[in-house]
Parts: sequence; structure tokens; C-alpha cells
Amino acid sequence: MSQMRTEIDEAPTAVARVLANLPAIEAVAARLRTLDPPFVTLAARGSSSHAGTFLRALIGRDLGLTAAAAMPSLASVYHRPQRLKGALFIAISQSGRSPDLLACATQARDAGALTLALVNDAASPLAEACELVLDIQAGPESSVAATKTVIATLATGLALVRAWAGMPLHLDNLPQRLAAAPDWPGVASTLAGIAHTFTVGRGPALGIAKEAALKLAETCGIAGLAFSAAELAHGPMALAGKGFPVLAFLQNDAALPHSEALLATLAARATPVFAAGGTIAGATSLPILPPQDPDADLLVMLVSAYRAIEAAARARGLDPDHPRALQKVTQTI
Repeated sequence: MSQMRTEIDEAPTAVARVLANLPAIEAVAARLRTLDPPFVTLAARGSSSHAGTFLRALIGRDLGLTAAAAMPSLASVYHRPQRLKGALFIAISQSGRSPDLLACATQARDAGALTLALVNDAASPLAEACELVLDIQAGPESSVAATKTVIATLATGLALVRAWAGMPLHLDNLPQRLAAAPDWPGVASTLAGIAHTFTVGRGPALGIAKEAALKLAETCGIAGLAFSAAELAHGPMALAGKGFPVLAFLQNDAALPHSEALLATLAARATPVFAAGGTIAGATSLPILPPQDPDADLLVMLVSAYRAIEAAARARGLDPDHPRALQKVTQTI
């Protein structure tokens, strides 16, 4: 068993620690309600940026706030201060040691933003640079391919937004559902023999699709192209076909009918479509747990996807723990 698979299987325990940390999450949420920021900006790289995509969708949908992705190079390369007075700045990082994120957080705090770090190392430079810190408590992760840290970050962001919005959390059984995530052997066997694929999601699911695409690239050498179901229709879908399959993550919410219609069109054109969620004529329906919470269910789907991608990497003769040319901590300027 690879270390990646071991750490995938540790995700339920990591999320249980997140839920045990709810008093800290609720304290941060209370501070955010007091601040009542006019907008939110988030800075992250790699897998953490996909957690940021998920979090931005939740903030926009559940709080009605504009949440935008920061461009860290404006601070670290161009040294251009941004107008962030009164805003909320969120930095997301596993290591908390990337110089560009540190520069971005420092600049945001100097500009008058309330800074919040979501990190897996509460003693990291990024945590020290931010006024508020939420430790995602995923524990040590040695595989280069991040998995349990991503799941724990997603769970932390979901709990934070619901607490901030005064919504019921409904996350008590999430660790058990993560542990029960079904395997996707059909996806693993298909991935073992392809060179490229689309991953698709919409709303919060877009972050999940982006994360799956990254894991396909780094562990399997597959060019995974992630798109919103809406953006796919604007031109990229011309690439889809028999040799260009689609892996779709569909949450059971208002976005579902639109995504189903697009994917049904692709399936009718003989594109192999693998769909987690929804009902799509001509597509392969992937096993999922009975729907319960549209947002939390996406984390369960991601665990299933991680398992399939890890299996595909091994089937391709690759080591998912040590992708070529990559290292665990990436420090970008």
C-alpha cells in the first residue's frame, strides 16, 4: 500500500479532529460576524487553492459576499499594495512556508485587512503573520500528493462558513461517511490507459474537480483539465470524445439540472462520462453514498476519487508518493 493510500484512509480521523475543534472555529466565525467585511480575498497555491475555490463558492452562496482569489505575485513580485481596509483576507496553506503567500498576508494585514490563516502548522511563518489562525489538524503528511490535508481543509472551511452564517453544521457523521466512501474500480481502470481527461463541477464542486485534475497530473501523468460545467460548454467540450473521457462531480443542489443536461449531450456524442451524482443517460454512474448534505457529500466523492487515482498511478507503473520533479513543500516567490 502506498503512503498516499494510507493518508487517504486517515482523512476520517483528521476530519474528526476538525469537528472536535469547533469551539475555535465558532470563535473565529463570531469575529467575522463582528467585522462584517465588504468582501473576502483568498490566497493559496496548489491543492490549497482548490480548497479556496470550494470556500469562495460557499462564501458567495451562503453569505452573499464577493470572495475573490488573490494574486500573490502582486505582493511578492510587483510589490503593489492592495486596497483591503476592512476586508477579510484568508490564506490557505499546508506548510505555511511559501514566501509569496507570506508576503501577501503581510501586505494584507498592513493594508488593514483582518487576516486569517488555515494551515496544518500553527507555528508556521504564515500563521505567525496572520491575526487569526485555524489549525486544520490533519497531522503529518509525507506523500507528496496531498490528500488528508485537503479533506481537512475543506471540512474546516465548510464548518467555518456555516458557523459564520449561523447555519446548522450537520457534519457530525462526516468522518463515518468519509470512511465509507465507495471505491471506483471502473474509473481506476479507465484512467490507467488514457492521456487526458476533463474533470467537471459547478459551484462548490468546481474546487473538487480542480483538485482531482491536479492529482491526475501529478500522480498519473494524465493531463486533467478542470472546468465548470458552464465553462465547458463555451468551447473546451470540442475536445471531448471517445478518447477524452469526462469525470464529473455533481452535488445535489440547484446546479444539478444544468450540469446533467450538458453531460447528457456529451454522452450522446459517445464521450465516456463518469458521473458521481445525478442521473445522466448514457453515462456511467459512479457509486456514491445516499445523498445527505450536498456540500459535505463532495468531500466523500473526493475520497473515492483519490482512491481511484492512486490505484491508476500504480497501474501505470508510477509511484504516487514521489511524483517526478515534485517535492512535498513547494516554495514559490
